[in-house]
Amino acid sequence: MGTLIDALIDEQRRLTAVEKFSRAHSGHDGAAERTTYRDLIPLTAPRPGEQYAFEVDLDRCSGCKACVTACHSLNGLDEDESWREVGFLVGEEVVPLARAGEKAREELGEPSTRPAPRSYVPAPGNKVIPLQQTVTTACHHCVDPGCLNGCPVLAYDKDPVTGIVRHLDDQCIGCSYCILKCPYDVPKYSAARGIVRKCDMCQGRLAEGEAPACVQACPNTAIRITLVGREAVAVGFRASPSTTVAGSKSPVEGLGRIGVSTCNLQPATCDTWLADSPRPDVTLPTTRYLSSRPGVALRAADHARPRPQHAHWPLVLMLVLTQAGIGGSVVVASMSIRGTAPMKVSWLVTASFALLGAGLFASVFHLGQPTKAWRVWMGWRTSWLSREAIALNAFTGAASGALALIWAGDAALVSRLPAGFAGPLALAGGLPAFLWAAPVVALGAVALFAQAMVYADTHREFWRIGVTAPRFFGSAVVLGSALALAITPSAPLAVALIGATLCKLALDMSVLKHGDSDSATWTQLRRTASLQRGVLRPVLAVRLLAGSVGGILLPFAMVTGAVAPAWGIAVFAACLLGEIAERLLFFTSVSPDKMPGMP
Repeated sequence: MGTLIDALIDEQRRLTAVEKFSRAHSGHDGAAERTTYRDLIPLTAPRPGEQYAFEVDLDRCSGCKACVTACHSLNGLDEDESWREVGFLVGEEVVPLARAGEKAREELGEPSTRPAPRSYVPAPGNKVIPLQQTVTTACHHCVDPGCLNGCPVLAYDKDPVTGIVRHLDDQCIGCSYCILKCPYDVPKYSAARGIVRKCDMCQGRLAEGEAPACVQACPNTAIRITLVGREAVAVGFRASPSTTVAGSKSPVEGLGRIGVSTCNLQPATCDTWLADSPRPDVTLPTTRYLSSRPGVALRAADHARPRPQHAHWPLVLMLVLTQAGIGGSVVVASMSIRGTAPMKVSWLVTASFALLGAGLFASVFHLGQPTKAWRVWMGWRTSWLSREAIALNAFTGAASGALALIWAGDAALVSRLPAGFAGPLALAGGLPAFLWAAPVVALGAVALFAQAMVYADTHREFWRIGVTAPRFFGSAVVLGSALALAITPSAPLAVALIGATLCKLALDMSVLKHGDSDSATWTQLRRTASLQRGVLRPVLAVRLLAGSVGGILLPFAMVTGAVAPAWGIAVFAACLLGEIAERLLFFTSVSPDKMPGMP
């Protein structure tokens, strides 16, 4: 037989929405009291075309972080792992002098006929009211989630009924590409497990009619679960004719961010996408932020504080070494068609293949679960990371064939082999060079483009395709020419290296001009320029010095005869160091838009 507590709990579960409302307002008949009643979760399941979404009332949030603590405790997160975070928006509200007195009386609850205290109007002109708004953020369970589209191993799933974006831990290989693809920095890497994890809106609790941990823990009911129409979100963020920042007159005015009015989602309220946050039209986030001041321009508390990003050393080495191998292989193809001495070509293609293999080997160290790396092809339909892996493997196969054919064409080597091998190898080595050179060049270009798209697809301004593709192709030309110059010195190679280096350095320096802005708005490129001029200046200095010495001064000295051809090895070493420094800046100085953080 149950206790009284059990009976009361059972009764609460059986209450209808009307009975809950009646109990909440028993003895009250005023209109003001009716607005206090709120259900934390919807009373019905999502209908077709709808999904669950977080709704955050910014005016209710006090920044107590009870939601953060509850999420951490319920999900058993690591000590330094957090699926919900709290940040700040700050700004000023300017009230015209004519309205200042009336506003002061309203705030004090005084009759409008009474004069406003003189302290509210300290001087002629407008009254400036400092504002601070606390923001709690978690996964937005987007309509078009970037993490799901970018995952190379299909470790994400969007529930067709609830719309919740779930992470499948057993599928994850720990590549962390979803972290780059998510504009809101939602997925978190767990070093202890070697995988990424994220908020799933406590779907188990929702299935049982219980509110998620963060929703239930909030003492001010600032967070709740609501229902939104997916099509309405898409129309509001991607097809709205008034895609402007709240309080501005044009899409580019104000904070320099996109803030889309979503009043069409629920006509009873007028709310906007969060100020000074990543563009919502990329992934279509479903979280709804409500505020009584939708027209006030606010900035994130850390708006003007750029911080270096993770270095990703395995990716730095992978990109530089594979691009050196691709560049060297393309030079080999060109030299073979021209009929360069077989021995020099043989050693050059071997060195290129070794660099390519070293780059692919380095990429494994970026994975938290390297034994599952074979799954990386699974997401080829949507993930550029999968396409990059396919393209690099195809190029590696072509490079392997080229290596075998070139060594087979070396008569001195073939003559020392047994007669059973010498005949077939000699026949293979006699094939026209263009038969294998064309596939090598074509697949190398495809692989470089796929590498550039991996980062351009993250929608970071510093990684846009118009800059990243020339940067990656330029690295292949610089390192390929420098490698060839170290093995078979020639004036045309030196001239090509000097020209490619000059173009590459000009491209690398072009971002620094954005650091001279005198605007109050810190754009992505301004933050990148600030980092390279500030805390990352030593890395930039190494990049410029090594690139200038290895790509310009030494090759010029070799052409003029000032130094011996043996200096070609120093040329390649300096160019390699310069490209590694450039790729380190590529990762550490990128500064994407993010959700508001702490000051």
